[in-house]
This record gives sequence, structure tokens and C-alpha cells, in this order.
Amino acid sequence: MHIVYPAVVSALLFSIGVYGVLARRNTILVLMSVELMLNAVNLNLVAFDVWLGDRLHSGQVLTLFVIVIAAAEVGLGLAIVLALYRNRRTVDLDHLRDLAEPDDDDAKAPPQHVRLQPDMPDIATPDPNDHHDPQEAHARRGGGTP
Repeated sequence: MHIVYPAVVSALLFSIGVYGVLARRNTILVLMSVELMLNAVNLNLVAFDVWLGDRLHSGQVLTLFVIVIAAAEVGLGLAIVLALYRNRRTVDLDHLRDLAEPDDDDAKAPPQHVRLQPDMPDIATPDPNDHHDPQEAHARRGGGTP
């Protein structure tokens, strides 16, 4: 087989992956596009390894390393996506701009307090009269003497 065919397919896969990373706003689709780009690289590695006739098969070995890194990236990426969804109820990249620099209007606004649940107090304003006693908390939970 000629090297042009896998190289063209790899270039097309990589181009689709780049388009997905640049054009998509959904985090899951961006992760899928990154995986598509990594698979294009894997295809190139294996194709050039076969074409060059490497006796050590270094292209295939490097492909295995890329697959392992891609699996770790998927696990970590999905964990981050799940944490973002739990905290912000969205995985849209346009809405995940809390760490971006504030605009002029946002800089003048007072900081907002975060409520974990409606019946819980603000995180930013702790109760000054709350003195934590571990034995009292253990007794409130129904435990005996520690």
C-alpha cells in the first residue's frame, strides 16, 4: 500500500478534529475532537512505521504510549466535566468563564455569595457564634461516650 492513502486519511481526521476543537462549544464534543486528532496521529505513526520498515517497530510502540495518554486524558477530562456539571449545571464552554478576567461592569459589582443549599448560610459570612465541639456533635448524632 502506498503511504499517501493513510496520510490523506490522517490529515482529514486531524482537520476534522481541529475544526471540532475550534468550532464546538460543548465540552464533551471538544474532548471527542481531541481524541480524533490523537487517532489521526496514531494512524500516521503506524503507517510510517510500516512504510519505513522499522525493525524495532518504534512507531507502533509510540502509538501504544499515545493510546495510554489518550485514555488518561479521557478519564481526567470526563472527571472535570462531571465536576463542572455538578457545580454549574452546564458543560457549555461559553458559560464557563468564571475564571476569566472581569469586564468593567463586573469589576464594579459587589461579590456574590454562594449558597450551597437554600437553607444553608452564605459561605462568605460564617456564623461567629458557631463554636465546634466534637463531643457535642458526636452526642447530637446519637453516639455514646467517645
